[in-house]
Amino acid sequence: MATSPTSSAVNLGGKGSSLTPAAVYAVAGGLSIVRIDSSALEKLAQSKSSSPPPPLSDAIQNPKFLTPEESRATLGVLLNKLLVADASVRPPLPTLIEEVLSLPSGHETLDFGSPLQFLESICRLNGRKVEEINVSGDEIGVFEASAAAPTAICAILDCCSSALVRVSDAVAALSCEASRADVGAFDLPVSGDGFSIKDETDVAGDMKVMLFGSKLVGQNYADSFAEIPTVHGSFREAVRTLHGRIRVELNSSIKVRKKSTGLSSQGKEKALVASALPLAMAIRSMSEISLGRAKLIVESIRDVGIKSMVSELFRDGCRGFDRLKDQFDSVTQNAAAGVDYVSILSGVYDLLVKFRNILAWEAALALFTIEIDDSIEKIQGSSSTNAKTNGETAKGDKKSEKKKKKTLGKGTSAVMQLLRSRVMNGKEITSEHVTALVNWARDLSFCFDPKDKGLDTLIEKVKEIVESNEVRRLPKIPKGTRDFGKEQMAIRERAFSIITSVFKMHGAVGLDTPVFELRETLMGKYGEDSKLIYDLADQGGELCSLRYDLTVPFARYVAMNNISALKRYQIAKVYRRDNPSKGRYREFYQCDFDIAGQYEPMEPDFEVIKVLTELLDQLDIGTYEIKLNHRKLLDGMLEICGVPPEKFRTVCSSIDKLDKQTFEQIKKELVEEKGLAIETTEKIGTFVEKRGPPLEILSELTKEGGQFMENSGSVVALNELDILFKALEKSKCLDKVVFDLSLARGLDYYTGVIYEAVFKGATQVGSIAAGGRYDNLVGMFSGKQLPAVGVSLGIERVFTIMEQLEKDRNQVIRATETQVLVAILGKDLTLAAELVSELWNAKINAEFKLTKRVMNHITYAKQSGIPWMVLVGESELEKGIVKLKNIKANQEEEVPRKTFVEELQRRINSA
Repeated sequence: MATSPTSSAVNLGGKGSSLTPAAVYAVAGGLSIVRIDSSALEKLAQSKSSSPPPPLSDAIQNPKFLTPEESRATLGVLLNKLLVADASVRPPLPTLIEEVLSLPSGHETLDFGSPLQFLESICRLNGRKVEEINVSGDEIGVFEASAAAPTAICAILDCCSSALVRVSDAVAALSCEASRADVGAFDLPVSGDGFSIKDETDVAGDMKVMLFGSKLVGQNYADSFAEIPTVHGSFREAVRTLHGRIRVELNSSIKVRKKSTGLSSQGKEKALVASALPLAMAIRSMSEISLGRAKLIVESIRDVGIKSMVSELFRDGCRGFDRLKDQFDSVTQNAAAGVDYVSILSGVYDLLVKFRNILAWEAALALFTIEIDDSIEKIQGSSSTNAKTNGETAKGDKKSEKKKKKTLGKGTSAVMQLLRSRVMNGKEITSEHVTALVNWARDLSFCFDPKDKGLDTLIEKVKEIVESNEVRRLPKIPKGTRDFGKEQMAIRERAFSIITSVFKMHGAVGLDTPVFELRETLMGKYGEDSKLIYDLADQGGELCSLRYDLTVPFARYVAMNNISALKRYQIAKVYRRDNPSKGRYREFYQCDFDIAGQYEPMEPDFEVIKVLTELLDQLDIGTYEIKLNHRKLLDGMLEICGVPPEKFRTVCSSIDKLDKQTFEQIKKELVEEKGLAIETTEKIGTFVEKRGPPLEILSELTKEGGQFMENSGSVVALNELDILFKALEKSKCLDKVVFDLSLARGLDYYTGVIYEAVFKGATQVGSIAAGGRYDNLVGMFSGKQLPAVGVSLGIERVFTIMEQLEKDRNQVIRATETQVLVAILGKDLTLAAELVSELWNAKINAEFKLTKRVMNHITYAKQSGIPWMVLVGESELEKGIVKLKNIKANQEEEVPRKTFVEELQRRINSA
């Protein structure tokens, strides 16, 4: 994330300039000087004091002194705030701060306790008088509102922690090599709902890339290695959170209030502490896991004498690390007590420095152990002692070194080379270097500090490694999505053609809407299924989501354009964050047919259901049934059973699961989760069992004295169903319909007839189409009610059935519509171009192929299902003819070259 600061000037106030955490850290460490852009000074010179200077007091209250680094960073942040403030700031104060920053020492004497104390201290440090500055009320207001010290310390924290994200992963990978760790934990499982934590999966992926090719890992299991994805992932998340806040805070403008209260920065300070505390927790976890890995490295050393020496050095060098928990507790207790926020943030930074030292020790131990361990030398078969004993040449040594590198992962080998260069200047490490471990740990701690230019090299190398995808695993597609090959696309295109023709036969017109909508458009339309909506990241001030279906966008379109009547179809992809299963995807096509407008009762409902039967009949997928119910009848049933009206929709969502669960499971959900009485639930059970031929069930429900006939909403529904069933009977499609009182359709927008088509074949795919009446949906957008009814075909499930049927029939699926293959027996492209262009000009679907082997042409034609071939070789050219071959009949004949197109057209048309 952050890069190492360089020894250069930090230019503030210029056009397009901004202050970064890395720049703040460079200023804090004295690596960069601060310069105010001349254009900024010219702008400030035009400002006039909007408020009189406050009275200065000699009394000093609540002095606040920072370390030299913190003071310089705070000055840099405050200077930037003065330059970008939406207030009357004049040149003297910014210029004074710039001068103080350029001083070589004395910054620890600056008092940040209050604006006036600060002003007095910087004047004293620079040999100036306070009266010369003549500070204004606006300038004091900027100081009060800037939260400069907390922001500066957080910027330092951000720069240093961001640098350690990549480094800590690289060191952990080296530890895996040194300890022969079992790295199975890096193959992360995905949760049951198909989700995973991105930072954890990213860490696991990076570790696998770093260790790719290693022959050492995979033997020893330990929690300190198994927890790497989780702990390191949490560290990444905490660093990113802090970075996001600091990046904004450093360059945000301050608008000074008319009356300063002295408390205007507390909200910012609290927010900064709230962003830093998760990082403190992550640092503690990272420190503990790094210490654990370091101890395992020491334990893995085979030579007892060396192990004893290393253990003692490590123990002495890490004294005080065991008090990390106490330091962390102190930070959190101070935060809870509301102690000075600067002290809290300084405490978090102290934790980070200790973690950096622990990480340096871990790296030093891993580097040493990998190089000298006897077991590795045995695996590598390249002991330097044996090489000298056997009198090997320099060439042999190079060969051994190459063999050694192959033993480690490609990524860890590159990191080792960099670290070895750092501590040994590239020289070979032997067991005699054990006493140098303390110096190595110190050197590596400096190396992991952004002040060190070598850190950039290390970070860039690690970044290069993990982004190279050295594992070379095959790419994957997201769960719940699928690719479609040529045969599948042929089936899809055939299906879309049938569907479109049915829609157009009924007078529907095409419509297309955006693949994403404003989130407010979609929310509140799908009941409990709203949790399945895919939200998008904010890319410009609008909260958007991928469309969940095509019905809500259709209603929004009708409302936006004040349309009074429309019969439309749409075939497009929709997205649901669902649990993928057979025939169930997260990205899939829907084919929608909808009628909006004022019509006679059941007029559009009848046509939509008729369209559904025509679609399923013409697609020829096998036996199906259309389950049908009425939302008002369903509400009447719930009212009869004693369900409170406010629970109608949530109870419907449970009933809607009856096609997947038993009623006993639904009963348990209704009682335990949704608070229904057992008696009420049992009444519901007696009703939802009713299903069968529409007219029979309708006759049963409309018997005089029946419970439904005493409910006004149910009476309306039963009358509408009577009209609908009679119309469907006359159109000879009522036999496909089943009246089913358990059909609920959980979507909130249905108001009338609802239906769902289910395939009854061996392939279990669930619902293949569904729809219903939604009279209020358009009104949700425009306030003007417009009745509408529609159906949506779940085409992906239909494709699954069609593909299975093709396999069962053992038929060749033609991926192309090629009618003729021009087979050139040779490599004459110009001849092929001449012949195939004549076919294309005649609107004949044709391909060409160049090869001398006749059987290659015939095999390709048979595999592709191409019915005709035009064969041309040298002898055919000499005779002025071509050979026409009927692939299926295995017959061929010679025809004149000049008339072969007309001959093919005649034969194709007569087939």
